[in-house]
Amino acid sequence: MYLTKEEEKILDGEHGEVIARMFRLLVRLGEIYGADRMIPVGSVQVAGVSYKSIGDPGTEFLEDIASKGARVKVLTYLNPAGMDLENWEKLGFPEGFAKNQLRIMNAFRQMGIVVTSTCTPYLAGNLPRFREHIAWSESSAVSFANSVIGARTNREGGPSALSAAICGVTPNYGLHLWENRQPTVKVKVDVDLGYNSDYGALGWYVGKQVKNKIPYFTGIKNANTDQLKSLGAAMAASGAVALYHVEDLTPEADLVEKKNLETITVTRKEIKETYDKLNTGEQPDIVIFGCPHASLREISALAGRLEGKHLKKPVWICTSRMIKEAAIRMGYDAVITKAGGSIVADTCMVVSPIEKMGYKTTGVNSGKAANYLPGFCKQNVVFANIDDLVEEQL
Repeated sequence: MYLTKEEEKILDGEHGEVIARMFRLLVRLGEIYGADRMIPVGSVQVAGVSYKSIGDPGTEFLEDIASKGARVKVLTYLNPAGMDLENWEKLGFPEGFAKNQLRIMNAFRQMGIVVTSTCTPYLAGNLPRFREHIAWSESSAVSFANSVIGARTNREGGPSALSAAICGVTPNYGLHLWENRQPTVKVKVDVDLGYNSDYGALGWYVGKQVKNKIPYFTGIKNANTDQLKSLGAAMAASGAVALYHVEDLTPEADLVEKKNLETITVTRKEIKETYDKLNTGEQPDIVIFGCPHASLREISALAGRLEGKHLKKPVWICTSRMIKEAAIRMGYDAVITKAGGSIVADTCMVVSPIEKMGYKTTGVNSGKAANYLPGFCKQNVVFANIDDLVEEQL
């Protein structure tokens, strides 16, 4: 792999121990995957933020490199933390967990990372442009950036994304290269999709079928960005899909090569079977929306369903701090709170310790959350659309 003279100096430690360690990781990645050189990145999104995910070893590592002067060179956002950073006590997060989570956030802040803890950075001020090279690590954010925006990123791990943030570059391989962004399987959608959960069910089913291939969808009509967000998140969770194309909707769909693709057809039967398969519980102890983090449109929709109503059990909708502030200004937060619900910022049901907070069955409209909750949070899952989930709690 070609390195500039300046990059060789970084590798030799002339710019300090921390940046040399980080750059060495990027060089090794590049060598493994056959990269020809390093390329500058416009932004980074770092995973491995929740104390639940990284524990004491991860916390100590972050505090160590922060204390040794690690600083990021490009706009860098964080994945969701394990709790609402401002409202954790009221929501019932354990105090010991909270103290450790705040240590992690302080270490990231010291490195110059924007502590906007969200899996939808593109809704919260970090919006890459078409074909911009970035280094993002959360699977649904990677999918959205590659597919819906047309930016270019591999599915980075937490350490490689952090290294890219500190060094300002990433190895040029994988989905950074046009030839690797071509579809490898065609998915013919022969069913009308309405709810976001329908797109989550489609994504979960397709991800299971295609694994890490690149699907090209036909038959999806007028999907909005929230629905595409749900589709990509579920495919990334059940498979390892980091890029997809949708005919007439996504920016590269008209540009890629589409000849001689194997075809999968999805009908109402497969969607129904997916709903049935993802349902492992009956009566939710809590209903949580916002995986990936909810947009203002999704919060508005929930507020409309809850206005003048009273909930029997807790309902959360998870989002970024920036979107929550907009929801407060629009009055949606007051409506949801009055009904007994909560807009929860900075975290989500998957990376928070809900299993230690007394919850055993969680209702979701997210294919991604339905995939992860049984393993990560020991939850039974009720997977349904927003109307059914809300109606059950009134």
